[in-house]
Amino acid sequence: MLQAGVQFGKVAVLMGGKSAEREVSLMSGQGVLTALRARAVDAHAFDPAEQSMDELKRQGFARCFIALHGRYGEDGTVQGALELLGIPYTGAGVMASSMAIDKVMTKRVWLAEGLPTPRYALLHRGHYTRNEVRTIPDELGLPLIVKPVREGSSLGVTKVMGYSQMQDAVAAAAELDADILCEQFIAGDEVTCPVLGEGVSARALPVIHIVAPEGNYDFQNKYYTDDTEYRVPCDLPPGEEAAIQALVLKAYRVLGCRGWGRLDVMIDAATRLPYLLEINTSPGMTSHSLVPMAAKAAGIDYETLCLQLLAGASLDYAPAVEPRA
Repeated sequence: MLQAGVQFGKVAVLMGGKSAEREVSLMSGQGVLTALRARAVDAHAFDPAEQSMDELKRQGFARCFIALHGRYGEDGTVQGALELLGIPYTGAGVMASSMAIDKVMTKRVWLAEGLPTPRYALLHRGHYTRNEVRTIPDELGLPLIVKPVREGSSLGVTKVMGYSQMQDAVAAAAELDADILCEQFIAGDEVTCPVLGEGVSARALPVIHIVAPEGNYDFQNKYYTDDTEYRVPCDLPPGEEAAIQALVLKAYRVLGCRGWGRLDVMIDAATRLPYLLEINTSPGMTSHSLVPMAAKAAGIDYETLCLQLLAGASLDYAPAVEPRA
């Protein structure tokens, strides 16, 4: 069992921030803060939207637990600031964070490595015509998904059922991001699989099968209702869970992630082939969140999970240890 307390020093739980996911981040951060304090960690809430990052150094924080979601927290910006301050932090480093939050960049890396992900088209706000938008279903088929490239929690996501919905769907995504992802819809089972660790030592937690009302796993059904069913242990056919775990581990590793992450996957109902959707490098830690759920199924309670993640806090550019004379 991990020992808590003094060896961690003074710990900042970064929560809130300036992204569209601020409210979810506050819920995640409060859960982490309570868990760490319950294990005798000297943990304190720190909101980068309300205090300068310089205050972390001035106030003597020894490490940070990042419970920020979305931009200005999960995209490499906060990670870069912490690298400059020399304060170890949880989760992916600067490059992995900046790649992983960008759904298109993530797809490009996965495709380059031969990993399956749905076909897509990319639009740039202010640089597309109505006709270009109208004809995207000709390329990707219907239904299809439209979403901002750099948002999470299903914000700005639309399932487009017909040509007449395309313009409004693209406009909704463009309100949140300058880049809009139009993605092939994979009909089938929606699953998610968290990963803990780094490199060859990384391991996949149990797969969760998500069964949302009418197949709509949106912001409301993620955080504010109890109508979504989470099947863990999952009810997939024999061998599929292990195959998905192997796939997400490779997807996690090729992006250079560390600490933890959660990868979302669709399984084609007709072929049973899995398709990687995206990766979250600072997953939710709310009462409805999936990483704690999968960890619990693996025998890791919420407090222990938080301690393990904190123990793994590190820097991309850690000072070299001078050899002893």
